[in-house]
Amino acid sequence: MIWFKTWDIKEVIASYGTTMLDTLGIDIYELGNDYVSGKMPVDERHIQPKKMLHGGASVALAESLGSIGANLVLNPETHYAFGLEVNANHVRSVKYGEGIFVYGTAKSLHIGKTTQVWSIKITNEEGKLVCICRLTMAVLEKC
Repeated sequence: MIWFKTWDIKEVIASYGTTMLDTLGIDIYELGNDYVSGKMPVDERHIQPKKMLHGGASVALAESLGSIGANLVLNPETHYAFGLEVNANHVRSVKYGEGIFVYGTAKSLHIGKTTQVWSIKITNEEGKLVCICRLTMAVLEKC
C-alpha cells in the first residue's frame, strides 16, 4: 500500500466538502492499494457545443483523482500536494446522454520528496480509452 495510512473512502470524500467534485458530479468509488478510481457523468455540465464530452471536463476528472491520490500518500499534518502541470491526450469522444459515465483511475508513477507524477486513464463504459493524462504534483511542507 502506498498510502500514508489506511483511509476510509467516506472520510476522504467528506474531507473535500463542496468543491469541483460536487459541481461536476464526480464520485470517488474506490481506493485500492496504489490507485484511486472515480466516475463522472456526461451531462449538460460536461459537454461542448457538439454534445460531446468536453476535454476540460476529462482533465478536471483526471486532476481531481491524481490530486486525491497525491495527498493520500502524504502525512496531512506535515505536507500537502497541489497540481503543477497536467498533460492530456484525448483519444476517443464520448456522446452526451442520460446515464452515460466516464471512469478514471489514477496511479502513481513517481512519489518523491518534492514532486509526484501520476498517470490517469479515463475510459468509457465499454472500457475503451477516452483520455490519458499525466499529472505532476508539487509537494510542500506545511508551515
